[in-house]
Amino acid sequence: MVNREDLLKSLAEQNVTYELIEHVPVYTIEEMDALGLSRHGVIAKNLFLRDAKGKRHFLVILRGSRSVDMKALQPLLESSKLSFASEDRLKKYLNLERGSVTPFGLLNDAGHVVEVFIDKGLEGAPAVGFHPNENTATVFLPMAEVIRIIQEHGNPIKFIDL
Repeated sequence: MVNREDLLKSLAEQNVTYELIEHVPVYTIEEMDALGLSRHGVIAKNLFLRDAKGKRHFLVILRGSRSVDMKALQPLLESSKLSFASEDRLKKYLNLERGSVTPFGLLNDAGHVVEVFIDKGLEGAPAVGFHPNENTATVFLPMAEVIRIIQEHGNPIKFIDL
C-alpha cells in the first residue's frame, strides 16, 4: 500500500515540484483554513461517496471553498442517490482514514473501481493542496500533475462543472 513516504519518494523520482507543509492532524476544511494553508495554494476538498446500492464509489475533487448539493451532484455523476462512504469502505478502497481523503489514496485502489470527478475550476491550478495519504501534512503541487498521476494509475476521470 502506498503511504506518505512512498508517495513523496515517487513524486521526487518523477521530478514533480511540490511543497510539503507539516501540521497538526486536521479533519475538515475549516481546520485547514485555520492553519492558513491557503497562502500556499488552493486547498482541495475531497469527497468519497457511494451510490445508493454501494456498487459504485466516487472521489469528487473540488475547491475547499465550494459547497456541494448532493442532489445536484447525482446527475453529474450519472448516479442514484449519493451518500458519504463509510470508514470501512474508505479503508477498503483507498486505504485511508477519516480526515485523510485525497486523490493519492487512489494509488491504493488496485482494481481501479473508484470513479474520479474533478471540478473544472481546478484544471490548470498551479498549486493545489492535498493530504499525502495522512492528515498531518499537506502537499501542494500543480493540478496537472495530480491528474497525470491518476490517469497513469488507471482510475477513470471526468471533469464536471460544480
